[in-house]
Amino acid sequence: MSESKPNKVKEIYYYDREKKEMCRENVMGDAFIKWAYHALSGKLCHFFLYRLSFFSRLLGWYFDSKSSRKKVAQTIKDLNINTSEFLLKDGETDPINQYDSFNDFFYRHLKDDVRPFNEDANEICSPADGRVLVYPNADQNTTFPVKGCETRLSELFGETVQEFNTCDVAVVRLCPADYHRFHFPCSGEVTNQQSLKGQYHSVNPVALNAVNDVFILNKRDTAIIKNDLFGSVGYVEVGAFGVAGIEQTYTDKTVSKMQEKGYFKFGGSTVVLVFETGKISFCEDLLEKSKEGIETLVKVGQPLANKLN
Repeated sequence: MSESKPNKVKEIYYYDREKKEMCRENVMGDAFIKWAYHALSGKLCHFFLYRLSFFSRLLGWYFDSKSSRKKVAQTIKDLNINTSEFLLKDGETDPINQYDSFNDFFYRHLKDDVRPFNEDANEICSPADGRVLVYPNADQNTTFPVKGCETRLSELFGETVQEFNTCDVAVVRLCPADYHRFHFPCSGEVTNQQSLKGQYHSVNPVALNAVNDVFILNKRDTAIIKNDLFGSVGYVEVGAFGVAGIEQTYTDKTVSKMQEKGYFKFGGSTVVLVFETGKISFCEDLLEKSKEGIETLVKVGQPLANKLN
């Protein structure tokens, strides 16, 4: 019997807030992901390897190794990554060849001035570089369709969070071209930090169209930030295919706005923010595009929402 052909998948487009235009996403490993989630042989491989996290762990080991550094230059070229933003290590002059491994490049630091932010406490900043969809007026049982995937808040957090019986939600999807360190969108006290075990599906829209409940299945870290202006702010990092780890770098429970919270190792990844109803109002461009089902590319530190008066 011949293998069924992969389903035809539309190209991925998003709205670039800075350029004010629609852009096509360059997908790393696009052909491989389509095979893994749509071809019969790929689905079988997916069942035995991805569900056991074996393949993701194997990739994680490889991308931590020195031999993986040879992929850095080609990836930068293929994904058109701006090397002028890279922070040079002490004594280094080459932004491309300064890394010891692919992961060292993947969770790279950026120069201090390339991600400016408004220090006004009334503004919520984007915690990561990524493509954003927002869902106002949600509740614990609202399902969040993210390119074909649906999940509920109680499932995302692994329990019912009373503060979010009614809420507003922002989903920030990172792709391999992005800066992969994530930050606090506001100041406050971090509580209820926990890690939930799971699998390592891709969060590429191609995979989201093929697998239900990715955000429930995947490994994720959750926390609540207590803030005087915004009350409780839920923060969830979702691991994905190839992600060898979600690393937390903050140490003090008292945190400041745009302080680094942690980073993802190799793989596409997602950050979800949850706000109590009546506390914030999302930026108009995000609301308009989200109503159309279009993701908006937002950079770390750019405005995501403002305090609701």
